[in-house]
Amino acid sequence: MSHAVGFDNERYLQQQTEAILERVRRFDRLYLEFGGKLLFDYHAARVLPGYDPNVKMRLLHQLKDQAEVLLCIYAGDIERKKMRADFGISYDTDALKLMDDLHDNGIEVTAVVITRYDNQPAADQFRNKLERRGVRVFLHRATRGYPSNVDVIVSDEGYGANPFVETTKPLVVVTAPGPGSGKLATCLTMMYHDHRRGRKAGYAKFETFPIWNLPLKHPVNMAYEAATADLGDVNLIDPFHLEAYGTAAVNYNRDIEVFPVLRNILQRITGGDPIYRSPTDMGVNRAGFGIVDDEVCRRAACQEVIRRFFRHSCEYALGLADREAVRRTERLMQELQVRPEDRRVVPLARRAATEAAQTGKGSHGIYCGAAIELHDGAIVTGKNSPLMHAASSVVLNAVKQLAGMPDHLHLLPPTVTRSIGTLKRDILGGKTESLNLDETLIALSISALSNPAAQAAMECLTRLAGCEMHSTHLPTPGDEVGLKRLGIHVTSDPFFPTRYLHMD
Repeated sequence: MSHAVGFDNERYLQQQTEAILERVRRFDRLYLEFGGKLLFDYHAARVLPGYDPNVKMRLLHQLKDQAEVLLCIYAGDIERKKMRADFGISYDTDALKLMDDLHDNGIEVTAVVITRYDNQPAADQFRNKLERRGVRVFLHRATRGYPSNVDVIVSDEGYGANPFVETTKPLVVVTAPGPGSGKLATCLTMMYHDHRRGRKAGYAKFETFPIWNLPLKHPVNMAYEAATADLGDVNLIDPFHLEAYGTAAVNYNRDIEVFPVLRNILQRITGGDPIYRSPTDMGVNRAGFGIVDDEVCRRAACQEVIRRFFRHSCEYALGLADREAVRRTERLMQELQVRPEDRRVVPLARRAATEAAQTGKGSHGIYCGAAIELHDGAIVTGKNSPLMHAASSVVLNAVKQLAGMPDHLHLLPPTVTRSIGTLKRDILGGKTESLNLDETLIALSISALSNPAAQAAMECLTRLAGCEMHSTHLPTPGDEVGLKRLGIHVTSDPFFPTRYLHMD
């Protein structure tokens, strides 16, 4: 595993802070749409090695004396319990978590805006929960006339029909737990009310990808297309920027498509000349200037496209995505001339599954393999058995190697594994005794009470954070929980580890 650094956080932080403050100085109040993940931006960290996944929080912390935060969440996402795939939690739960994380960093959320509200019962419950904890909540309905009737949009029937959120600082950061949360509409609503009150308010957008000053077909920008293949986002040369300045800049289709409408709305709100001549002008992103080794970032981005191919393939197998997302990612891999097997752990995981099949030591006729690449570049494999899942096997083998123990050493006493197996089968009515990773970690902690080797192995678990892993089969919920807790970056082939429709 390469430790090469391609991105300089401190240079980026300095330039990004100055770019935002320069934009703030143009207005009495700037509404800054904060796109992407505010915390734990692991996509950026993977494609820009050296990027701090929490650098945006550091940025906010530097600006906190001049900034306050509005949090948007779409009422429809609350109603249908939309899930965040990276954390396995719903958007409304993620909104609460985000507010806690901001509070822990000394930043309070001024208010929560529930957007496109239409009397959804779940949205009402969410509002009640927040208000009873002392959080201000505002309800914004869908904007009348949007997107074509600017006369209605920019009127008391449009933006004026939604309540104004009073703020006091020159910079208002508008963020959300995910895309489609209504951040832009909230910014424009606030601008409308401010201008009605005689205050010069402006709008800008902060979104890391695509990186406007990298080439259109740069692997980092292509990795963004792979990440959003399910949304159908496509990177394009910004035609408005090219016409206005004669310079090529990269943006994505949705921003380019909506720009003529947005420019008309902004011009109508301000009553003056257009603030911006292109969608790229609206952005304040300086990520491209933080790249210090282009080749390192190119290699990392190619790996991310492969990861996204596996992710979309698995989501398709689970019925969570359509086939087109997989096809888009396959086309991007073809353009970059990479294959799934170029992810180092993939061939070795598949070889482990083949070895399991040859020995006949699978579980219920299914033979699974897994491989982890440690931080020193060594790759450790594991396979499933009637005793444990492949994810359990590979993690135990990895910590044994990290602790300098021989592979044949057993860390879990048969009494513990038999007891857990009996509990699963005879008491809880499970279909298999095989231990998933979450159960294996508990068994390891029990063994550590009397076994110094198990204790030493358990202390090595933290060294698996950030390691790359591949499994030949979809992880069960118990495996997935354990892998997320350990911080392992896992991909898998789109095959089920059991013939049962319900995986436990």
